[in-house]
This record gives sequence, C-alpha cells and structure tokens, in this order.
Amino acid sequence: MWLPLPPEEIEGLPEGFRYLFWDGGKDGEQAFPGDPAQCAMYVVPYMTPLPVRVRPLKRLTNVRVIQTLTAGVDDMTANLSSIAPGVRLCNARGVHEASTAELALTLTLAALRGIPDFVRAQQEERWASGFRPALADKNVLIVGYGPIGAAIEDRLTPFEVARVARVARSRRTTARGLVHATEDVLSLLPDADVVILSTPLTDATRGLVDAGFLARMKDGALLVNVARGPVVDTGALVAELERGRITAALDVTDPEPLPPGHPLWRAPGVLISPHMGGPSSAFLPRAKRLLVDQLTRFARHEPLRNVILTTGADPAETAPEGCGGTDPAGPDGPGTNGL
Repeated sequence: MWLPLPPEEIEGLPEGFRYLFWDGGKDGEQAFPGDPAQCAMYVVPYMTPLPVRVRPLKRLTNVRVIQTLTAGVDDMTANLSSIAPGVRLCNARGVHEASTAELALTLTLAALRGIPDFVRAQQEERWASGFRPALADKNVLIVGYGPIGAAIEDRLTPFEVARVARVARSRRTTARGLVHATEDVLSLLPDADVVILSTPLTDATRGLVDAGFLARMKDGALLVNVARGPVVDTGALVAELERGRITAALDVTDPEPLPPGHPLWRAPGVLISPHMGGPSSAFLPRAKRLLVDQLTRFARHEPLRNVILTTGADPAETAPEGCGGTDPAGPDGPGTNGL
C-alpha cells in the first residue's frame, strides 16, 4: 500500500499489509518506494504537481484501488488510459467539506466587507472607513450542491441571509428545500447577490461560467469560486471585472498557478487566494480517518466509500448517484477545489 503520509503517523491501520511511504519528494523525482507492480492501493500524493501524481500510473499494473485525497478527481479521470482496467477510483469526500466551506464563507465576507481595502489602507497608515455591503439580507446561489455545498449553507445560516438557492445536476428536494437542476441556473442568476461555485470540474461544468452566465448576474453581485478554475471562463470574467459591474473572490483560477503579469491579478474588485480550500489544520485528521476506514474495508473485503468509477466498466454500472465528489447528484459529482 503506497501512502503519501508516513504510516507510523497514522493510528489504526489494519495489519497484514506492507505500507510504503511515497509523496513524490520535493523535486517530484523521488524514487518509487517499491515495485509499482506490487502496489494494491495507491493513495495519490496531495498538493503535488500533476506529473508527480500520474507518474506511477502506467506501472501500477496490479493496483486495485486509487484513492485521492482531493474531492475532485479530474486529474485521474483525465489519465484513465494510463490506469489498468478494473481499478476503483475513490475521492476524499468527507475530508474537505469543513475547510472548503470555511474558506468560501471567509472569501465572501472579506470581499463584501472590503477587507483587502482595509489591508492596503493599513499598509499606507490611512484610516478608510465607510459603509460596506453585509452578507445579511443577501440572496445567495450555491452552484454545486453536494457535501461541500451543503457545508457552505450550514455556515451561511447564522448570517441572516435572505434566501439560499441551490443548483445541482438534477432537481431534488432536501430537508432545506428545493435543489434546482443545472439547466435552471441562468434563470436564478438575476436574483443572486452572491454566487458561490462549489461544483467539480467535469465535461458538463468546464466553462459553465461563461460570458452568458456572467451577463445574467445582477450589477454589483459577487462571484465566489472554491471549485476549479476552468469552471470559469477567465477572459469573460476579466472583462466583467474591468467594467466594474461585478466583483469576485477566487480560490482557484485558470491558469493555475496564476502567472505574474496575468490581467486577473490587477483586475478591479477581485480577491485571490492560492487554492487554499483544502490545506488547513482540518485536513490531516480527516484524511487519516478516511485512509484507516478505506484500508480496513479493503482488508475485510467490504464495499469501499466514495467510489467514483471503476476503470473499464460501463459508466452506467459505476458509482451510484451520491458517491461522487462535491455533489451527490452527479456532474456536480467528482470534482472541487482541488481541493
């Protein structure tokens, strides 16, 4: 079993397996800890460059499970041709909800209340007071209503928002109310003061937030992206920001990392964090619990959690609705902040 965390630091791992530590190393060229052909479960290193994460795939000829520590698995699904058939791909549902939802709320509040302006004023020793928008009484639209989207709504509840609208792949009703289907999103945008993206990156969501989507947002609305950068058309967003019609708070961008000189850095009304939705003190304890649970299930031949797909299987025979990424409803399924 290849683990990106030292096995001696994970309490409760089931006996009977040989645990090998591999996180790719600082330069990404760390030697494999053993023969990849003998690896039964590959836990993908977290927060490492894509070439590092996929480097072992073609040599994992007998792997049975690939477990990511991210909610999104778009990096793995883009490399399915390198993975042997019959491999179960699992995501890290349950690991990132708290941390990502916290950041979504932080970015929303910081952008609305003008925290970046206060920081700049402090650096200039300038007292810059005045009225700022509050989150209270705002209409919020959550696009991608799965575990992370629901966790975001949990944190919105005490802030006296006027209304929360929810969007997922398919229409359904939850204890909190109606979840709209993705095709309804354009009709919901004109009423939203804050639009929070927590949907994964899939063929259905790539470029979802395009010029037409942004044009439907009301004047002065805030776009918050804790999903994946390519869910948003960056050029279209920059154009709207430069017109000053909307504002944005982005934990993810396209491209990413955002290179020096990119117009998004200096676009007016934008707050950018460097893809920090997942990496917080909440990550390690939840990641360790997930790994112990999955490995225990594997040892006992019990069904694994969070199975997104089985390579080589008919898509209709893979994970049922509810197993994927950030949204149990499907194309909001395997995917967010890269997280």
